[in-house]
Amino acid sequence: MKGRSHGSAPSAYPRIAAWRRLTWWIADYAYAVYWQVRAAFGRRDPADFRTGERAPIVIIPGVYETWRFMQPLVTALHDRGHPVHVVETLSNNRRPLLETARLVTAVMVGEQMTDAIIVAHSKGGLAGKAVMTGGEGHRVRAMIAIAAPFGGSRYARLFPARSVRAFSPSDPDLRDLARRLEVNDRIVSVYASFDPHIPEGSELRGAKKNVRLETGGHFRVLADPHVLSEIVELTEA
Repeated sequence: MKGRSHGSAPSAYPRIAAWRRLTWWIADYAYAVYWQVRAAFGRRDPADFRTGERAPIVIIPGVYETWRFMQPLVTALHDRGHPVHVVETLSNNRRPLLETARLVTAVMVGEQMTDAIIVAHSKGGLAGKAVMTGGEGHRVRAMIAIAAPFGGSRYARLFPARSVRAFSPSDPDLRDLARRLEVNDRIVSVYASFDPHIPEGSELRGAKKNVRLETGGHFRVLADPHVLSEIVELTEA
């Protein structure tokens, strides 16, 4: 598998040529634009994915993303027999982190979920960890977080929107969440070798597994086949 798995402390990205970073950056935004457009016109009823006999899966997208942005993964996991639940009340996920976690928790309680797996992208990984450290965290078996800014991103300070500035490393909620180490060993963090949005990287201290893929991007990493492989390994262990 093209990726490096370990559980050590966060480290810098490997040295990557500027032309390769630029190529990955362009491809990343092309992927994001394509799937944002597809998501805007998607009409598939999320109830179609709630059937299945395997462990329930909860999808948490990133900021400015609806669940349809992750629909390829939703479909693939449902096809493998998992009931997949999306949180429609999140809309495009611009709410504060703790409010996002409360909405996700409400769905899990309403569906009486146990032994659930969270599959999250970007901000969704932070919200998922907040769910796991909350009062109903016992409902979650594990989480796979894709390109999650566990340590924040220094670029967040440059954005006027509070929904993005909340990812600053100095944000109180993010720092409080980082100090909650007790659930880290139930989290698999998957991320690219170069992420233009998270220069600090997504390696999580004490994680069940850290997987660095030999590719670049923040969005297109969702389509990397190793991501689905890691989810399958986690859900079917």
